[in-house]
Amino acid sequence: MLIFATFLVLCLIMSLVSEQFLTGDNLTNVARQISINAILAVGMTFVIITGGIDLSVGSVMAFTGTIMAGMMLVSGIPIYLAVLIGIVLGTVIGYINGMFVAYAKIPSIIVTLAMMEATRGLALLYTGGYPLSGLPDTFTFIGRGYAFGVIPMPVVIMVVVYLLAYVILNHMPLGRYIYAIGGNEEAVRLSGIKVKRYKIMAYAISGVTAAIAGMILTSRLASGQPNAGVGFELDAIAAVVLGGTAIAGGRGHIFGTLLGALLMGVLSNGLNLMGVSPYVQLVLKGAIILGAICYSSWSQKD
Repeated sequence: MLIFATFLVLCLIMSLVSEQFLTGDNLTNVARQISINAILAVGMTFVIITGGIDLSVGSVMAFTGTIMAGMMLVSGIPIYLAVLIGIVLGTVIGYINGMFVAYAKIPSIIVTLAMMEATRGLALLYTGGYPLSGLPDTFTFIGRGYAFGVIPMPVVIMVVVYLLAYVILNHMPLGRYIYAIGGNEEAVRLSGIKVKRYKIMAYAISGVTAAIAGMILTSRLASGQPNAGVGFELDAIAAVVLGGTAIAGGRGHIFGTLLGALLMGVLSNGLNLMGVSPYVQLVLKGAIILGAICYSSWSQKD
């Protein structure tokens, strides 16, 4: 698999360029950072396979994260209930996106762009533009703690999310219908399958994963940050496309998305260790996304 070989070569190059790359602390930090983008990319994979796009995930992540923080700090709601409220809210936002795409026939890029702005504004309104700090240690353990004293908790959550996504896409009717819709939506509709329902479910799943990523980021930062997640949607799209999911829909694999997220995370970490300017990194990321989309389009034509 090309993406796997590229990942291994990149890891080799980074280990030769920087002695810090293979240190335990750095690898643990990379794993934590990758987990957030990788989880966002799961929902993005579902949406892109249907032939759509979701630009709202970064803002939804920030909004649901601030809601979770506010529920705990302001309302005194227990941690598990605050997390549940945040995930339900993310699901509802994804559902609304799907409703506009499926029933109003508005292009997904327009719908989710509008939702990106709306949810970012709601996050800023809810917090007054300031972070909500002072979260309990039992919550920050989600983003900072270790399972069995060794594995970072965000990585554990990421693995669970990917296993569930794999089961849905490969062993459940929902997954088969999502692939079919991306491949030939009209044929699926003529076969009697309720296309709109499954399209909405894809966007709802994207909302769920955005909320889970928001939970991890909020926990890791120990505060609800209304400005968090800016540009994260582009990293998620890059991970999905690099992982082999066709940007036009109908083809892709969830574990390819994971490799794409790993590749993006290792690249960002390596460039930081090398002292490359963040502005240059943005240029490189843009070039990678464009190149991956071009490759996806050419391979699909073949």
